[in-house]
Amino acid sequence: MCKICTLLILTLGGKELYQSIEEKAAHFLYFAVKDHPFVDGNKRIASFLFIYLLDKNECFYKKSGERKINDNALTVLALLIAASNPKEKDTLIKLITNLIF
Repeated sequence: MCKICTLLILTLGGKELYQSIEEKAAHFLYFAVKDHPFVDGNKRIASFLFIYLLDKNECFYKKSGERKINDNALTVLALLIAASNPKEKDTLIKLITNLIF
């Protein structure tokens, strides 16, 4: 899990590789589901921490007060990530990021 968190604060040429919270959250969800850092419950734990990360950074709700991503969409994303080919990573990251921006 520490490896995944370290990836979120990587820098390249003095700039953070993932600059927005949404990008960090999308990459976190992807890596936490794909890397299986836990013995059991990887998708559930990754989904919870994804929401926690967004909420703590005040990025989980739209200005209207509605959540940016609902439970069903998050469930589908976690399952999609788990079943996906690693070559599809960039496409999935863009999908997640677009849903929460």
